Amino acid sequence: MNHRERVAAIMAYEAYDRMPVVHFGYWTDTLDKWVAEGHLTAEEIDGWGDGNRVDGQLCEKIGWDFDWASHYTPNHFLMPAFERKVLETLPDGSQKVMNQDGVVLLEKPGVPSIPPEIDHTLKTRADWEEHYIHRLQWDESRVLNAPVMVDGNAVPFNAGGLEYLKKDDREEHYGLFCGSLFGSIRNVVGVTGASYIYAEDPDLFKEIIDTVGDLAYRCVAFTLEQGARFDFGHFWEDICFKNGPLVIPSVFDELVGPHYKRITDLLAAHGITIVSLDCDGCIDALLPTWLNNGVNTMFPIEVGTWNASIAPWREQYGKELRGVGGMNKNVFARDFSAVDAEIERLRSLVALGGYIPCPDHRLAPDAEWDNVRYYCDRMRQVFA
Repeated sequence: MNHRERVAAIMAYEAYDRMPVVHFGYWTDTLDKWVAEGHLTAEEIDGWGDGNRVDGQLCEKIGWDFDWASHYTPNHFLMPAFERKVLETLPDGSQKVMNQDGVVLLEKPGVPSIPPEIDHTLKTRADWEEHYIHRLQWDESRVLNAPVMVDGNAVPFNAGGLEYLKKDDREEHYGLFCGSLFGSIRNVVGVTGASYIYAEDPDLFKEIIDTVGDLAYRCVAFTLEQGARFDFGHFWEDICFKNGPLVIPSVFDELVGPHYKRITDLLAAHGITIVSLDCDGCIDALLPTWLNNGVNTMFPIEVGTWNASIAPWREQYGKELRGVGGMNKNVFARDFSAVDAEIERLRSLVALGGYIPCPDHRLAPDAEWDNVRYYCDRMRQVFA
């Protein structure tokens, strides 16, 4: 079996030869640390990205089979993006920077964590109409100019990429990124800003969601109409934290749910039955919306302080709910015995079927090279 066949069998609750050893990438600081320790060279990590040539070479060296976040990504959002620019440099060296979404961030030198948001361009309907709506209009170039990973190399969709995506005999497990139906909006307006817009101008709130959802649908539709074939669909949201959603579940269900349904129905009409969604945090309250609207595979199932696991979800929702993730990446900072204990914990989850273990987010700089290598080797032995 190749990777595509293995994943398809697992997600269909059918027999397979072995469990694929899957990852979700790295912090750049992690790769830099491994270079400093002599495990990799600077050349070996240069240009790393999900599913590209460098990623494939790292997979071979470390022991992974592939990165789940390997997918073709049309431009579903702001086009053109805002120009990144420094607005002000403060005495301590911190800078107020406008990013590609029109958000003003406070970036501090030497601090790798997510910078705080201090202002947003989009606050009112006037802001929406002046700065955003024209950036969210459909154009074929959103698909035609987007890169496809062909043997790990970026090839434009309209210059060889489509031909690759039409092939039935390719071995790489490769998905279609279907957009972000609320997370991208949250990125632009902020959590507090989204709440204010919803409360003060519900018509604008709905219009923003509908505009983003319609654009995502058209990108997916045009891509599939060209004859491109994919192993799965994939969304990104990141709209939860350790205690639950950053959006009211009933509002999310009412306004965003129908856009998921339109897109997942379209995927199903083209034979794509596995649809995964990347959302960090405690996602339990949003699961009904996703499942009822065609999203059937949760990722990365962060273990976190809330102990997320596919097991209670499966008990509640049945086999329609599948998962990729749920492996506590924190054990990579410990020792082999901790890795062994985590793999042992995963046994009962794998036995449920429809589930593929994967570190529950990108590997942080505390991950030890030897522990990661050991994990890959042990996964092949235990789940052969």
